[in-house]
Amino acid sequence: MNRRTLASVLGVGIAGSQAGHLLAYEIRFGAAAQQVQSAGVHAYFPSLAKTVLGLVALAAVVAMLVIGLTRVAGHRIEKDSALPYLRLLAALFTIQLALFALQETAESAASAPVLLLWGTLGQLPVAAVAALALRWLFARLRPALAQVSACFATAFQLVPSMPAVLVWPPAMHFVAPVEPFATGFNRRGPPS
Repeated sequence: MNRRTLASVLGVGIAGSQAGHLLAYEIRFGAAAQQVQSAGVHAYFPSLAKTVLGLVALAAVVAMLVIGLTRVAGHRIEKDSALPYLRLLAALFTIQLALFALQETAESAASAPVLLLWGTLGQLPVAAVAALALRWLFARLRPALAQVSACFATAFQLVPSMPAVLVWPPAMHFVAPVEPFATGFNRRGPPS
């Protein structure tokens, strides 16, 4: 696994842990889940979950835009080999469950078996969907990025080189302010 793949899996795992957290609370508390998650030590959670899930949605839209741009440009995207599904699922589930356990341990004093049970119920479905989506994106996004970067490399070769930027030397003399201009400002300071 290269660094980009590892960073992607880690980022999706972090975001997935918050989605799994939402799902675990929905399963555990039902209709009262939103009240439980927005009160007390969980008061930070709604804004954190919205932010993280919004960033994931933004990344997915950008990835789909790159893939679509490549297809619209007329390039055929050859599928790249992606990581095996079970390997991705195991990595995502481990990251998500560990983060859920750390987060819940910091928030409450629930026992470890209870945390693992609710964590598994919430994190496993999210990890399964995230692994499927990540595998699909890895297979299509890498070749699309290679096509787009090849197109941009060709386009930038056609652009003439940039002329040298002129740097103006600093002023050697201080120019004193003109008195009529300076008198237009109120020189009064704050009351003493």
